[in-house]
Amino acid sequence: MNLTRYGFESCVGAFFEMSTQDARKILPSHLQPVEVMHERSVMAVLAFRFTESEVGEYDELVMSVITPPLIEAGKALPKAAFFPFMVATSTDASRAHAIERWRLPHHMAALDFEFNESDSAMEVILKDGDDPVVELTVTKHDFAPAVNPYHCFTSGASVGGEGNFKVNIFMDAPHSEHEEEDGELILHEHPMTSMLTLEEVSTIPFREEWYQAGVQTFEELETL
Repeated sequence: MNLTRYGFESCVGAFFEMSTQDARKILPSHLQPVEVMHERSVMAVLAFRFTESEVGEYDELVMSVITPPLIEAGKALPKAAFFPFMVATSTDASRAHAIERWRLPHHMAALDFEFNESDSAMEVILKDGDDPVVELTVTKHDFAPAVNPYHCFTSGASVGGEGNFKVNIFMDAPHSEHEEEDGELILHEHPMTSMLTLEEVSTIPFREEWYQAGVQTFEELETL
């Protein structure tokens, strides 16, 4: 099996409640959202600082709807399953690579990233010129070595093609996770956020995650 590896300096992310109505509009028909309560689904926002890849260094922010994983005999249960519906990157090369190889839908222009780390938190600000698009704050907790499996579902229709796909992803790095509700998300009106009813997205996460420097490994893309 061919593996694709991405070295990163840090990855921070958090999980927020969103409208199930929005989630169902975003997801292809073969996927269903995970609900935390009636009509409230889950959106994940993840931000990466990649230091090693086939297309060099770049920053990336991914917005996803959380779905049930695909249970596979003999394989570990994934920590979570994602359907990314919008990705922002800082370089044209990384965007072209992710669309071609993983069928990941992108905002079709490079955006600017700020990663501001303090003793207790990481603040990520995604900007389009001078205008903020996404402001994400994730707070620290206790770190422990981890190799966590995930599923990522994608759709060819999201990038002007056909087919539905899944790829297994592994995150190998010191990992922190907690539900202290100390982080924050601010979404601004922008083409990146146009699929969301912004007032229906919670601003406080119910779970926060932080990976220190490590490696993200993709297995081969599978057709469903």
